[in-house]
Amino acid sequence: MRDVNIAIVGMGTVGGATIRILDENAAELERKLGFKLHLRAAASLEVETRQEVDTPTGRRLLTRDWREAVEHPEVDIVVEVVGGTTIAYDVQTTALGHGRPVVTANKELLGLRGRELAQLAYENKTSLHLEASVGGGIPILNALREGIAADRIEAVYGILNGTCNFILTEIERTGAPFADTLAEAQRRGYAEAKPEADVEGYDARSKLAIVANFCFGARVPTDAIFRQGITRITPTDFAYAHRLGYTIRLIAAGARIGDGLSLYVRPVLVPQAAMLAKVQGSYNAIWVKGRYGEDTLYYGRGAGAPTGVAVVSDIMSAARDLQQGSPLRAPSFGYVAPREIAEVGVEAGQTPYFLRFLVKDEVGIIARLANIIAGEKINIDAVFEEPNQDPGNLAFVISVKPTTEKAVSAALSQMETLSFLREPPLVLPMENTLAG
Repeated sequence: MRDVNIAIVGMGTVGGATIRILDENAAELERKLGFKLHLRAAASLEVETRQEVDTPTGRRLLTRDWREAVEHPEVDIVVEVVGGTTIAYDVQTTALGHGRPVVTANKELLGLRGRELAQLAYENKTSLHLEASVGGGIPILNALREGIAADRIEAVYGILNGTCNFILTEIERTGAPFADTLAEAQRRGYAEAKPEADVEGYDARSKLAIVANFCFGARVPTDAIFRQGITRITPTDFAYAHRLGYTIRLIAAGARIGDGLSLYVRPVLVPQAAMLAKVQGSYNAIWVKGRYGEDTLYYGRGAGAPTGVAVVSDIMSAARDLQQGSPLRAPSFGYVAPREIAEVGVEAGQTPYFLRFLVKDEVGIIARLANIIAGEKINIDAVFEEPNQDPGNLAFVISVKPTTEKAVSAALSQMETLSFLREPPLVLPMENTLAG
């Protein structure tokens, strides 16, 4: 069999890991494939001078011009790991328009325009490979598309952002505030200099939009998914959560509700005995609940080399298809005819809630809050207050019995004008379904 030539656009963390695997693991990859993978062209703005260089795997073009790499006459497969939704979109559409398979880790672009890209691949009799876009090195999308394809997925719960999981578990472990823990995540290379996409939940939301395609055969606009970040989580919240038998994780969740879907990305209270509560540091995990196959759990590292493994594995899959003269055997997003869903809910029946308040202490606070809560027909379960706090910034928690998101939101809207509140209440659902 002939060698398969590759172009890569983007030489950052994921691109660099991909190149390193292709170069350092070339012999092992050839043993598995029966032919060589050769990185023929690499494009990045970090390239100072256009040049052809000799490498152990063959001649390689280094260029700043992505078009020169993508349209190189010897290239068979294009890898897009530049990120974003502008140049990345041009790279992918150009490659697919030339009938070349595309391998990408770009969850933001796929969440936004995945339908269009998959259709373009189909029209040009080529393929779009996206395993690396969700879960880093966890082969979750291939598992959903092929490994458990016969099942009907009823719900999925995932820790899909390693940066947020590192920050939350470090706050829990050390008692350090959010800002200090974020700085440590940045020092270790887990968080970007501008971390908003991670800590505000945007990254996990894009991934959930992709996962919803595979689990439920539903194309959902990314911005239709409920999103809440982790920036307001404090050591005090963990202390109160522990008293209730819970911990806190940023969860990306989807569930079938009748004929519709409930989708959200938000920090939630997870029972300490639950599998997802055990996920520490920068690891990712996805728990899938099937009607017939029941529960499966997928666990592994996120960005960096593990994502590079996912990219190269997709390159291998695309290369095998090219050698056999066929495009991707299964649809890019798992379903031949996915449903188009413009709106999704955040409610999944009734659940208990954790309401943390930060107040200026005065007489009658609990009574006033209790009246508002009771007015929405919500039953209080317990009230927790740590002793010896600053009376000017007093933190306490009210936990309530199972109720709806709508009722809680209505109560919160009435609390907005209360003069003793230092900040809006922090509201977290208590996801007992995660206990198994």
